[in-house]
Amino acid sequence: MAKTVDDLRNEIREAVGRYERVESTAFTKEALAAICEAVGYEIDTNRLPSKARMRAGILWKVGVLDEDDPEQADQAFRKAELESIAEAVGVE
Repeated sequence: MAKTVDDLRNEIREAVGRYERVESTAFTKEALAAICEAVGYEIDTNRLPSKARMRAGILWKVGVLDEDDPEQADQAFRKAELESIAEAVGVE
């Protein structure tokens, strides 16, 4: 059975030490920061960058984007992107 976007988000959250969410919701800044750490994208954790900056960095680190340009990541992750991230953080 194919995983839904919500399933993928929750599996990624759990893989990076965050909590599963019952309701369907995009990643918080804190969850994105945890994903950044898991994929090796360095950010200033004292003052978190914008969500677009963190999404771009994550997608760059997992090979979806050629650079960490926030203009290319101004929306929530799409399913194919979530699948790439899940693989990068060790979700089976």
